Amino acid sequence: GVETDRARDVLDRIYEPFRDRLLVTNIDTAELIKHASNSFLAMKISYINMISDLCEKTDADVEQVALGMGLDPRIGKPFLKAGLGYGGSCFPKDIQALVKIGEDLGVDMNLLKEADRVNQARIGNLVNKIKNALWILKDKTIAVLGLAFKPETDDIREASSIKVIAELLKEGSHLRLYDPKAAENMKGVFPEEPPRVTYCRDPYRAAEDSHALLIVTEWDEFRSLDLPRIRGLMKNPIIIDGRNIYDPAEVRGLGFEYYCAGRK
Repeated sequence: GVETDRARDVLDRIYEPFRDRLLVTNIDTAELIKHASNSFLAMKISYINMISDLCEKTDADVEQVALGMGLDPRIGKPFLKAGLGYGGSCFPKDIQALVKIGEDLGVDMNLLKEADRVNQARIGNLVNKIKNALWILKDKTIAVLGLAFKPETDDIREASSIKVIAELLKEGSHLRLYDPKAAENMKGVFPEEPPRVTYCRDPYRAAEDSHALLIVTEWDEFRSLDLPRIRGLMKNPIIIDGRNIYDPAEVRGLGFEYYCAGRK
């Protein structure tokens, strides 16, 4: 986005190696490209989560639905991953910003508002799964694996974990939390207060004596957990997988009660 010919010429020289992908626009267009791109990706996430809810009412498998959709080159595979939805510093902010811009200009932005509503509802969806598994959450010990809004970061801005933790504490649960990078940041939101909130040094310590284990962030570390060891540490062998990182048949074959998104 530029306002003058001189600014355009400077950017042309800077981005010369990327000439085939260079698009020069005015400031308003550049701003809308950014907001529109992130909002569109957020809509893809909310869309597949809506389909995931439909899959749970049928015999369909959301992973296979997403795979089939992704084979269509007009759609593509990225951002068709059902689960707890989006967070972080970009998607929520950019959807809200684009809605505000549109409404200020008298444009109907209900499509984006609905995408945001679907995303917000993912937390209640997960909590209902936990309630279905445990019935009563008060005084139950729940291991929460993953605090960052996505893997490979310590960023907890708009993280799903914050809303999940808040809801479980409201229900009176005792939480054992673990994340490879984001635990220190989360302590600023939820200070350690055993037994209500305990931060653990590894996922196995978090699983000790727990009535259920939640997967909230899809760290690769969690994909390779020693699940038989985890089962032996838990009071109840229950996994609620908010990111669909495990194969249901395999996990149930190890003796777990397993809940996921859009799969049987």
